[in-house]
Amino acid sequence: MSDSTLRVGYYGDDFTGSVDVLLQFARHGWSGRLFVGLPDDGLLRDAASAHDVVGIAGIARSLPTERIDAEVRPALEALHALSPQVVQYKACSTADSSPEIGSIGRVIEVGREVVSDAAVPMLFAQPDFGRFTVFGTHFAAEGGTVYRLDRQPTMSTHPSTPMHEADLAQHFSAQTALPIGGITRLEYSDLAARLESSADAAVVLDAIDNADAEAVGRALLAQQAPVFAIGSGGLSWGIGAADPGDAVALPQATGSRGPVLAVSGSRSAQTSRQILHASESGWLVEHLSFTDAEAQAARVREALSAGRSVVLTSDEAPVGTDTLERIADAAAEAIRAVTDLVRRVIVAGGDTSGRVTRLLGVDSLAIAANPVANVVLLRASSALPGVDGLELLLKGGQVGADSLFTDIRSLDV
Repeated sequence: MSDSTLRVGYYGDDFTGSVDVLLQFARHGWSGRLFVGLPDDGLLRDAASAHDVVGIAGIARSLPTERIDAEVRPALEALHALSPQVVQYKACSTADSSPEIGSIGRVIEVGREVVSDAAVPMLFAQPDFGRFTVFGTHFAAEGGTVYRLDRQPTMSTHPSTPMHEADLAQHFSAQTALPIGGITRLEYSDLAARLESSADAAVVLDAIDNADAEAVGRALLAQQAPVFAIGSGGLSWGIGAADPGDAVALPQATGSRGPVLAVSGSRSAQTSRQILHASESGWLVEHLSFTDAEAQAARVREALSAGRSVVLTSDEAPVGTDTLERIADAAAEAIRAVTDLVRRVIVAGGDTSGRVTRLLGVDSLAIAANPVANVVLLRASSALPGVDGLELLLKGGQVGADSLFTDIRSLDV
């Protein structure tokens, strides 16, 4: 594998997943850079000449279907122009999508128009994260129990995209008129040939362990370029494992010290448990203010100045069509008010984190540390002095142990 030739370009449908893709490739020795939104062509080409993988973090997962094309097409066109072997659309390992929101069916249509009209391989499984696909049916772990996707406590009741169908081909067929098929792991001995000969527009692929994911990666790299593929960090892991470079151990910590600010747009039960653990550990916990940000900033600054970490939750956010945008605006404002006091910030919620990162003026992100499992600390690059060098943990709702917030606070103490 060349150190200077781009192998994979990817668009991430949310920021937390985009970061996970970067991590999975890094674990196999692939160098990478992640941009916050579509950069200008010169910056993108410079990154492509220096890295094995280049990503563009987006927000398509939370967009209505009619806005998918405008968000995704320019990114895929820019990545395709770099001539990578694979263009990946990073989708969540719980297949978050519906005919109305974050439609992966629409993504299949756009990707086939931009990159390749061959059958689109789709791998949503991510075994080391408790996500599995068997005979096309998807499963997701929660609280130590593996559930069929449509019975998993969080995803079956998701506020935006509740999952009522675990058969992924059926799930995506409701989002497009194109034919969606599948190839099971029993057919992986000649997976590359089966992909090449498939008459379907897209095919769901199985994986119950990392060996399956690697088999998918080998099959993709054996295809005639370019390949347009859709999948989770498990797909990225498989591609990296199929052609590993010289892996360098990622640091588990950085040299940052001091209190942490966490802002949460996540309503997941796991994030709630993490916030409760932080509160019981002495953190100041408040609801994000939507009426008096200045007074809240004063209280937060007082706590941080005394060395006390802070969590701001969105539990009392005003309900409306612009709720997500208002949460992101308030969270970004809260962070900007204290960048002189903190160098490590947690943003909880995949959809929230993308908007907050953009609002902060972050240009690109690189891995600063990998404390544990799929938890990643990122270092921000920005033209804004207070934001440049800021360490960000962008956390999906179901990610991390109950003690995650306090564990991040204790790094390097």
